Amino acid sequence: MADGMATQYELDPAALDAADPLAAFRDRFVFSDPSLVYLDGNSLGRLPRATVERLAAVVGQEWGGELIRGWDHWIEEPGRVGDLLATEILGARPGEVIVSDSTTVNFYKLARAALAARAGRRIVLTDRANFPTDRYVLEGLAADGSAEIAWLDPDPVDGPQPDEVASVLEKHPGDVGLVTLSHVNYRSAAIADMAAITQLAHDAGALVLWDLSHSAGSIEVDLDGTGVDLAVGCTYKYLNGGPGAPAWLYVRKSLQAQLRNPIQGWFGQRDQFAMGHGYEPRPDIGAWLTGTPGILGLAAAEVGIGLVAEAGMTRIRAKGIALTEYAIALIDERLAPLGVSVGSPRPAACRGAHIAVRHPDARRLTAGLIDAGVVPDFRAPDSIRLGLSPLTTSFGDVARGIAALQRLLES
Repeated sequence: MADGMATQYELDPAALDAADPLAAFRDRFVFSDPSLVYLDGNSLGRLPRATVERLAAVVGQEWGGELIRGWDHWIEEPGRVGDLLATEILGARPGEVIVSDSTTVNFYKLARAALAARAGRRIVLTDRANFPTDRYVLEGLAADGSAEIAWLDPDPVDGPQPDEVASVLEKHPGDVGLVTLSHVNYRSAAIADMAAITQLAHDAGALVLWDLSHSAGSIEVDLDGTGVDLAVGCTYKYLNGGPGAPAWLYVRKSLQAQLRNPIQGWFGQRDQFAMGHGYEPRPDIGAWLTGTPGILGLAAAEVGIGLVAEAGMTRIRAKGIALTEYAIALIDERLAPLGVSVGSPRPAACRGAHIAVRHPDARRLTAGLIDAGVVPDFRAPDSIRLGLSPLTTSFGDVARGIAALQRLLES
């Protein structure tokens, strides 16, 4: 396994946990029920202990004590937390990421702005396996006449490939204004080739918008180096920001003067407190703010982002690979003879930090696992997702989860 971990899967998982350089991070999260095997950190990350203290301070000291005077420093937090996320996790530069609103709202802002900036190009290229909220936003744009969707139908395990993107682009020369895909597929964990697909879109004259909700905090990302134009993502999965935590959006600096936020609100206004007539957007990433940001959510998100930054994406990625390799080995040995297959790419470089376990009775099996104290999630039509969040999942968790599923299959 990566980062000095053992490569013999027959070893007791305790040996793998003992060799894990990130094992100590588990102690920095709340484990209220030590017997629970939580394999759903790719949907909602665990609660950091420091978040409890941070929120108590924000509520009691800042809100309770400072009252409205808190806005003297709160007003900078969407950009300050965005800079931490940009530089430590996303491979972006300061002043390119803002933390606010939801992924859906941010996706709408960027998709609509991108199409407006490519006047005369109405086609959006995406895939039918993309995350539902992205597809629904695009279908809404198509319904109001703002766009026409060119659909990809990729392999359900391997996801969209560059040659498939190139083929669709060639069918619509000069008409595609936006290419938008998820970097890590929410079902299979397949990683799309960000660099190659971004270049293909640029060669065709289109802008690119990536959804990094299952990437940020689980795999290394280089938005600047790959030339990405736009990106969105959430903070409540691998970044452990909490339920409903604010999302983020990325706009490459060279595009910030060209694109316009379609949801104009007073937090994006250049002279916000002048309260004047007429909207004049801020000249920086702050133009993508709309309404008042949620300060409690930002405080919680900052703690989670800070923990990921402290651990470092290189080590987190190595742990994610080790966990998923271990899970696949156990599935092949113990579950495959019982009718289970792996619904994620086998090459580690092509796979994020969760594993799809496929079985025709996956919905019932997922419910059975939860009853047995193992929490994954189900994704239609036939996948049990095992989310192996690197900072909070142990090899022992993986072994116990697979063993519980084996017992269900054999019963």
